[in-house]
Order: sequence, then structure tokens, then C-alpha cells
Amino acid sequence: MFESALFPNLLYLVLVAGIWIAALAIVSPGTGVLELLAFVTLGTAGLGTLVTPLNLWALFVLILGVIFFVLSLRVLRPEIGLVLSGVALSVGSIFLFQPPEGVAGVDPVLAVVVSGLTLGYFWLAVRKTLLSQLERPSLDISRIIGETAEVRTPLDPMGSVFALGEMWTARSENRLKPGAHVKVIGREGLVLIVEPLESNG
Repeated sequence: MFESALFPNLLYLVLVAGIWIAALAIVSPGTGVLELLAFVTLGTAGLGTLVTPLNLWALFVLILGVIFFVLSLRVLRPEIGLVLSGVALSVGSIFLFQPPEGVAGVDPVLAVVVSGLTLGYFWLAVRKTLLSQLERPSLDISRIIGETAEVRTPLDPMGSVFALGEMWTARSENRLKPGAHVKVIGREGLVLIVEPLESNG
């Protein structure tokens, strides 16, 4: 009896862990480690449905949560989409694994605590990561005029320079070797026009 009561709770925790990892993997794609972990945890929770009956309406609510999450990436404001997604995913997760008696298989206290953590996680971690991905670059390209840069590949006449913490394509009327310092005197699109500093000797 104890084991049958514990199993839905364990499956619930594995499912929620998979949802957390998958959400972070979507908004901050990287090495593939998060994606693999999400696949393993969600797959493990899916295998649990072979042992514990599946509640179809809860599955529908979970799918709705996924839809809200996807919409928060492109259509809805992230704040709205992620809250709706977090609520739907939490409710769907709680009731997904349904014992034969017809009552919620997840302990109510556990469900409330984990749901609160899920909403907090979506609001703090996922939302901030998503907003940072959606922000436009803050660099004002016009302010690079007049800055000093370091030549990184030979300018003859085109090459690259390092300025304001980034590499730039640059052009100079003078042949310059790597290590020389130049002043940015103009730009054509994303190509900087530079001239050597007198301090180069």
C-alpha cells in the first residue's frame, strides 16, 4: 500500500524535474546536456504511465501548458505566457498519474510546495533567461568613432581590429601589423575606417 501511494509522487517529481530542465534547455540552448537530461527525465516519467493509469484530461492540460510556453517565446509577452504555462503544467502534472480510486495520486502538500517552486522557477530563472535572449544588443555602433583599437590581423588594406570588447572588420590606407594601435575615424556599414596612432612610432 505504501509503495503504491509513493509511486505517483515519485513519478510526479521526475516529471516536474523534466519540465524544469526542458524549459531551461529551450530558452538557453547550449551543449546538449540539458536537452539530454530533459529527454531522460521526461522519458522516465512517460514509462511510469505503463504502471500507473494516465489521466487524459490532465494530459490535455499539460499539452496546453506546452502551448502557452511556446507562445511565450514569440507571440505572448513572456510574463503572461510563462505564468499561464507554469499554472497549466503544474495542474496537469499533479493529476496526470491517477490511481484507480479516482483521487489525485500526488500528496496535496507536495503538490502545493512543488507547484509554488515551479511558478517561482518559471518567473525567476526561465523568464529572466528568455528576456535576456530577446533583448536587442545595447551597443551603440556610432560611439565607436574616435575609439582606440588594436590591430589583430594585418590591415592591407582590410583586416580585423579589437575595439570596445569586440572584433571588427577594419580598413586602413596604411599597412599595419598585428599589435599596432589605431584610431577609428569612420565606418562604412560594419567596416571601421582606421588610421594609425602616432604612438606606433
